[in-house]
Amino acid sequence: MNRAKNAPLSPKLIPNLGLKSRNTFGLEVSAERAFEITQPDQIPALMDEIARNQWAWRVLGGGSNVILPPVLSGATLLMNITGQEVTQEDVSDTYLLVGAGVNWHELVQWTLTHNLPGLENLALIPGTVGATPIQNIGAYGVEVAQYIESVTAFDTQSNTFATLSNKDCQFAYRDSHFKQNPNQYIVTEVLFKFPKAWQARVHYADLAKYFADQSNTDQDPSPQEIFDAVCQIRTQKLPDPKVIGNAGSFFQNPIVSAEQYNTLIEKFPNIVSYPDTAGKRKLAAGWLIDQCGFKGKRLAEAGVYEKQALVIVNHGEASASDILNLARQIQEAVQKQYGVTLDIEPNIL
Repeated sequence: MNRAKNAPLSPKLIPNLGLKSRNTFGLEVSAERAFEITQPDQIPALMDEIARNQWAWRVLGGGSNVILPPVLSGATLLMNITGQEVTQEDVSDTYLLVGAGVNWHELVQWTLTHNLPGLENLALIPGTVGATPIQNIGAYGVEVAQYIESVTAFDTQSNTFATLSNKDCQFAYRDSHFKQNPNQYIVTEVLFKFPKAWQARVHYADLAKYFADQSNTDQDPSPQEIFDAVCQIRTQKLPDPKVIGNAGSFFQNPIVSAEQYNTLIEKFPNIVSYPDTAGKRKLAAGWLIDQCGFKGKRLAEAGVYEKQALVIVNHGEASASDILNLARQIQEAVQKQYGVTLDIEPNIL
């Protein structure tokens, strides 16, 4: 790993740090005590100090999946562990160890230039590598769990570093052992496993349509072509956080039983859904929200994106309260009309 050379064991303390540029909603936020983490060895002593002072604490990576209050009291750990290196290679697989502070989209680009395909469907997802196993990010028919071999993290309960296997991580749809046990683990490194027998995954509706329209041959698209397609599709559908603040998909696609789905489709024949596990059906949250009339709607400085109802945006000076009030209205409307509960995807701090 290309970690910072001679990085101090005591992380740099930055008092009253403004975090507007470190959360993709662009919220005005101040961290009472921010600590820059550039190597894993800095964490144990810092956590001892946090415990002694009884500070509240949290870890902040790219700030792409959080809703932050105006003031973060206590300690905020800025995850800046960088670097990636191939640690092992055999006949069937290549293993890549990546620091938790590495930008996710830049990593996807790096893997393609180094002939390690697999993550191309997950291009342009904002955030850092350390957040990916927590949320088990997914897009266009691929979840990151399919490529994670193990995760190294500091366990704040045992005060030791632990390596969790893919099975230990208990990955599920937008879920993991880390998400189910908040504030227990501080992810420092992720080990990815890339099979050399690569297969194109273009069955997801948007990708299938894109290549059906573009292709003049029966050959599967290359990893780079899939990457380019995903970037184009996402850019057309989702707003750039650098232009207008947002956290991407704000609600999870709800999963319902076959019985509930059959009841819904009788009443709403055009409802958009996808197959899930046996006896389950995944509903398109964006469609539900759009049908309730929220696309383009604005509440104070928060609004629903005009091109994609699944995205809540900051029109300039929105607060966490503005965003959550709008989200609550959406949840109540969808529940009333469809009897379906929408779960918020970003973490609320």
